[in-house]
Amino acid sequence: MRKEGANKIRTALASYVGFLKTEFTQGMILPTANGMTKQPTGQAITETSKTQIGSCSTAPPPSNTGVKIPTCKFSIRDTFLTSPEELYRVFLNQELVQAFTRSGAMVEGEKGGKFRLLNGNVNGEFLELVSEQKIVMKWRFNTWPCEHYATVTLTFTDKGNETELKVDCRGVPESEEERTRDGWQRYYCHAIKQTFGYGARLC
Repeated sequence: MRKEGANKIRTALASYVGFLKTEFTQGMILPTANGMTKQPTGQAITETSKTQIGSCSTAPPPSNTGVKIPTCKFSIRDTFLTSPEELYRVFLNQELVQAFTRSGAMVEGEKGGKFRLLNGNVNGEFLELVSEQKIVMKWRFNTWPCEHYATVTLTFTDKGNETELKVDCRGVPESEEERTRDGWQRYYCHAIKQTFGYGARLC
């Protein structure tokens, strides 16, 4: 009788202790085997929602998403006292580029070749090359939005004793139009004439 009573008391106590543990740990953060914390069932939905909101706000955008910026296009025409062959070469030869920019430059003068000049302030890639006639390139100032390039097309027209150069710039950020136009006139056209003696009247 005594043994049976003792067993019943132990069973009742064990059940009560288990109940107390459940009540006591309600609302607490419990450790798990891998060292991470686990939320009790009652708070799981709330905490999960917070985590999801946080991760959405900090997650990087998909790689194919970008911010659209307003762009513009413009053209420049200038005339150089030289042949289309010589003027064409000025844009593709690294030593000649370094001469008229008066700074270090990296120029891979071939289709798909990269270029970096004016102390890294300008860089891009040659997309199309038609000897003595046309150069098409991806072109950007390094201060432009990341990976945004304008498309610049140089067209060389033989005018007998001189060459007309037409510069078509497309996809230039609107806020950068004046700076880009001025840059092409000053650091390309004017600098090439001054360096190589190709000076002629600006059209």
